[in-house]
Amino acid sequence: MNRITSFGEVLFDVYADGRKLGGAPFNFIYHVKKLTDKGNFISRISNDLFGDEIFWFMRSNYMLTRFIQIDNDHPTGTAYANLDEEKIPHWKISSNCAYDFIELDEKLITLIESNTDCLYFGTLIQRDEKSRNTLKSLINKKIKNFCDLNIRQHFYTKEIIKESLNASDVLKLNDDELKLVNDLFINRQADEISLAKFISEMFEIELVCITRGENGAILYLGGKSDYYKADAVNKVDTVGAGDAYAAILCAGYLEGWQISKINKIACEFASDIVGILGALPRESSFYDKYKKEF
Repeated sequence: MNRITSFGEVLFDVYADGRKLGGAPFNFIYHVKKLTDKGNFISRISNDLFGDEIFWFMRSNYMLTRFIQIDNDHPTGTAYANLDEEKIPHWKISSNCAYDFIELDEKLITLIESNTDCLYFGTLIQRDEKSRNTLKSLINKKIKNFCDLNIRQHFYTKEIIKESLNASDVLKLNDDELKLVNDLFINRQADEISLAKFISEMFEIELVCITRGENGAILYLGGKSDYYKADAVNKVDTVGAGDAYAAILCAGYLEGWQISKINKIACEFASDIVGILGALPRESSFYDKYKKEF
């Protein structure tokens, strides 16, 4: 089984009536660990109440914490939800959090060089120079690099997106992020598959994925494309569906699956996640039918 390392934020989504553990890189690697029994996570938290909860959660789910750094100067990450009249959350992501200050050390270098086949990252973790430079030092062309663009608020620049695309072997982006990339780098009126082809060729990306929410997903690889849509039977909560899709996409790609198989299983897994409250299933049995694929 291929070894996947996720680099990025772990935080608490804070609502008026409580909080939920989240952060796309954390959700992603949680699923990878449950599906494949492998997966390492690089991040940074504070020695505070939220940080203690993250340590407890990871250990109780048999996730290694040796690559989680402790920061005594900055708080554990948080994002605060403001619900509109339709109960749709609008997020305010806190700045200057512990995960913005991930330090490069020998432990991380050894992990990437000796125990990683694919490195996952996004753009939010690159908003601060410290974590951004650490990520740049870890990106290694001897392994695969998976970028889930995950644009959040104003926490990105054209240069950050360009460098992320140039580093990627696999790119996942949604409809809105596709429009942004098109506006920044391509500026063409074209359908999604054509834009995926342009992006693939321009940035030398092997596999491009465009997720379309409830309207399914498109994969483009080597001149071939695949579209699949899974119907959510019991739609409860859409939070984390993209991270669930990314986990299957990454693991299936590394296993050498055909894109039609990747897309079908990833869409169905994301559809199942939509049927539960929150991004992370409470019961490990949730993963049983998907673990068989690996």
